Amino acid sequence: MSQNDTDIFERMLSGGRIQHTDPQMHLVWEQVALTLRLSPALNSSPNVEQTRERLSEIIGSEIDQSTIVFIPFYTNFGRHIRMGKNVFINHACSFLDLGGITIEDDVQIGPKVNLITENHPIDPAQRKSLELKVIHLKRNVWIGAGATILPGVTIGENSIVAAGAVVNKDVPPIL
Repeated sequence: MSQNDTDIFERMLSGGRIQHTDPQMHLVWEQVALTLRLSPALNSSPNVEQTRERLSEIIGSEIDQSTIVFIPFYTNFGRHIRMGKNVFINHACSFLDLGGITIEDDVQIGPKVNLITENHPIDPAQRKSLELKVIHLKRNVWIGAGATILPGVTIGENSIVAAGAVVNKDVPPIL
């Protein structure tokens, strides 16, 4: 099956390289433009309920009433974020979600946390292309303030990531 036959969004969630010259890349840029248009309203929401509603519009699915997101909140894409119940996301978090971010139930995310699913090839001739890998935060994870989770990382159930950590490998669950 060729790249032209497979939806670019499915390929993005499957991980790997997306060429910057991909014939479907314009669809990604259209979603990015929509997210950029919706973000100012999100980040001027007067209460948690409206924040939840506006973020639900950006990600394309309803966020559970038990989940709380404090603004400002930043995402470049939005459609590849999935959130469970009883999630808490503190101020000034940045989710680059082209590769997919899954946040299970009861996760706590401290302020200024970065979840980054995107990278670029080292080869200068390929550098505008994307290297995508999903991030998965399992149930009851706590991510400390200012931590950065890099592409392809799974944080295991009940685990804690220290404030300021840069995580480039999976963190095992605490059972």
